Amino acid sequence: MHITQFGRLVLFSGFLALAAGCTSVRAPSDADPFEGFNRGVDSFNQTVDKVALKPVAQGYDKYVPGAVKSCVGNFFSNLNDISIAVNNLLQGKFKEAGSDICRFAINTTVGVLGLTDPASGMGFQKHDEDFGQTLGYWGVGSGPYLVLPLLGPSTIRDTAGRVVDNPLDPLAQHTPVDERNSAIAVKAVDKRAELLPATNLVDRVALDKYSFVRDAYLASRASKIRDGRSAPEDEELKPDDSDKKPAESSDAQAQPASLSFAVK
Repeated sequence: MHITQFGRLVLFSGFLALAAGCTSVRAPSDADPFEGFNRGVDSFNQTVDKVALKPVAQGYDKYVPGAVKSCVGNFFSNLNDISIAVNNLLQGKFKEAGSDICRFAINTTVGVLGLTDPASGMGFQKHDEDFGQTLGYWGVGSGPYLVLPLLGPSTIRDTAGRVVDNPLDPLAQHTPVDERNSAIAVKAVDKRAELLPATNLVDRVALDKYSFVRDAYLASRASKIRDGRSAPEDEELKPDDSDKKPAESSDAQAQPASLSFAVK
């Protein structure tokens, strides 16, 4: 069979692509057995971020007044306090849940629909809880690391947690749909703008951005499940410990350091 010069070029290019793919194959780790798939999704996410989300976030950060950005951030943070309160209740942290409910009530009324945050000035601390953390609190393992399209870093446990948290988000339930989608887009841009300094730093210092973000996400989630406490060295904490939170082993062994682009 006669092969044209163009055919030889195509075959050679295919061989080079195959060779490059083979050299990029990595042995799967316990925390990231789907690394090949995850890297593909991460590449897609990075492309979308580079082409669309980051430029819009940069314009938002540059041209929108700081007071407006503060009101936007406060508004979405206030809505999130509902889910946070529920998850604190599910973890048996009744004092924290009460504080969350007070925060929402004060900021929604005195703070004009959450545009300002007088509750923090009154001593009601902002918490950060979700159903993925609730599952981890009660000893459910994180499962494999998973990168979600557009949403970014997650795990099997945290992905399931998103499904449970979604009905608790007033924004996700809002109608009409076009208003809901517009609000979600504004929330994504505001969050991306907030992360610009950190992500720009990662771009400069990370030799392998994927690994850097993965390790940071896993370490961050493990720390949140422990409420920032150091991981126990010799024993696993139990849910019935009165002053401690349980930590599941797969999270506790995660390596430190990096950032997540996922928007809650």
